[in-house]
Amino acid sequence: MRLSDFDYDLPPDLIAQEPAPDREASRLLILHRRNGRTEHRRFSDLPEYLQAGDLLIINDTRVIPARLYGVFEDGKSVEVLLLHPAPLRPPRPAARSGGGEAGGGAGDLSWEALVQPAKPARVGRKLSLACGHLAVTVTGQESHGRRILHLPADVDLRAILQSYGVMPLPPYIKRRAESREPRAEKPSGGLGSRLTALDSLDRERYQTVYAHEEGAVAAPTAGLHFTLGLLDRIRQRGVLVHPVTLHVGPGTFLPVRVEDVSRHRMEPERYTVPDGTAQAIKTAKTEGRRVIAVGTTSVRTLEHAAAQDGTVRAGAAETDLFILPGFRFRVVDTLLTNFHLPRSTLLMLVSAFAGVDPIRRAYAEAIAHRYRFYSYGDAMLIL
Repeated sequence: MRLSDFDYDLPPDLIAQEPAPDREASRLLILHRRNGRTEHRRFSDLPEYLQAGDLLIINDTRVIPARLYGVFEDGKSVEVLLLHPAPLRPPRPAARSGGGEAGGGAGDLSWEALVQPAKPARVGRKLSLACGHLAVTVTGQESHGRRILHLPADVDLRAILQSYGVMPLPPYIKRRAESREPRAEKPSGGLGSRLTALDSLDRERYQTVYAHEEGAVAAPTAGLHFTLGLLDRIRQRGVLVHPVTLHVGPGTFLPVRVEDVSRHRMEPERYTVPDGTAQAIKTAKTEGRRVIAVGTTSVRTLEHAAAQDGTVRAGAAETDLFILPGFRFRVVDTLLTNFHLPRSTLLMLVSAFAGVDPIRRAYAEAIAHRYRFYSYGDAMLIL
């Protein structure tokens, strides 16, 4: 298939810039795959479409406030998004303009990160982040603006992120200009807090109510609509709720750059399927009960962990599964998802699940009814 097959026009004012006032007050478009029929409901109506014995699979990854601001040695602003710990590398000679040597001693920490701007972040350059509380050195240079950063061994990174880190909202959310200002004031001894009102809002709302396992740099957004009360109502109907964990990485933001979409390669993401979840899926499938995936991350986890016969293997692994139309789903029967960007791998996944034309019509209807799109937007249940 061609990349242009997954394009559509979206009015910019339908890109949600903030979450709905109440999580479960978001709108919910119901798409019936059997006949293409649609319904327009609220997310709080979701339990009406569930039945006793259904198995609801949620992704319990927790987003870390991994975006930090600071300056290079010359005082120019820099933005860093910490992605995940990286293996330490042998020290390398510094770039001529950097001075000294890159790398650190035993016990030092090494992280892969996205650095903006990337060009001046050469090996050996030093960055001062979090109002001077975190000094890092570039020790490796990767593609797509990625760098390997050395952190001192004695740094309390969790405390720094809690005080100075900003939630890594996707780039289409444009209302955060004040948080993008460099934070270059001198450290005052204690870490303190530099959180704005919007930072605090995002720390609550760009996180599911069941987030537990830290490690994501983007939220599994279909789950943002749930409240604890709604989950209680769902369980009261006899629905079983089980978790998987997939730590959403920056690949969720990367555009597809090839017209022949089969040539696109997904970035690997870490996932875990607990023993109890794998057993619950096996029992549900044996008894003919539905497996309902909350979000594309849950779908990719389950389908990657599935054997040819649909048995889901418990354990931890990585997935680079790219789901395109024509994919044979072995596990997932029903999908709850948000509305995704044009030309994105997520839109391709939901098109594989429901069909390209039904999704195209459903998206057109959602636009006509002025649904809110993307991470903080509304949801769709594909039955």
